[in-house]
Amino acid sequence: MSSENKEICDGCGRSALLQDMQGNEFCDSCGQIAQVIKTDPQLLRKICTLIRSDLHGSENGDQACLANPSMELPEVLDAVRYRTRDRELNTWYVSISELKGNPVEIFASTAFDRDHHLQSRISNLTTITRLVSLVLRHVFLGEVLTLEKTIKQLHRSSRQKNDLPDMLTRVLSRYIKNPKKIVEDLEEKGPSI
Repeated sequence: MSSENKEICDGCGRSALLQDMQGNEFCDSCGQIAQVIKTDPQLLRKICTLIRSDLHGSENGDQACLANPSMELPEVLDAVRYRTRDRELNTWYVSISELKGNPVEIFASTAFDRDHHLQSRISNLTTITRLVSLVLRHVFLGEVLTLEKTIKQLHRSSRQKNDLPDMLTRVLSRYIKNPKKIVEDLEEKGPSI
């Protein structure tokens, strides 16, 4: 970090003596933060957790603050399958995919998934597991949550027109900038079951 000049910091925008770092010019404070992010991102994540803050400035309990955009789910994950029964004694199978010992996806199924009486429950179950998986990836991988991603998971959960996930998709689509476009895109692709 050399080539000091009194100019505008690329980080905070204040006028200061600047240090060059990988083509960016930072003041001393921003340079120190950039160095920590570059060399020890887990330290930044830990500090954000300790002060109960995320990178957007909101206080979100124990939420980790530094998303790792390079962290993607591999093609193959270890999983644990649990067999359980509901209150009506239907047998269900719950599978938890793990990455480094942390749950990152959840799936649930039953041997009776072709039963028309269970279709509504299965659709709702699919919705729950897709949304929980989205939250798990946010918690353990730092994946950014967006309304668009939420709507996409709801749409993929729908098994028939006007079921609960379909209704939620249509209602929530009204809250994004171009609701017609996202609904058209989703309808073009169809459900991914």
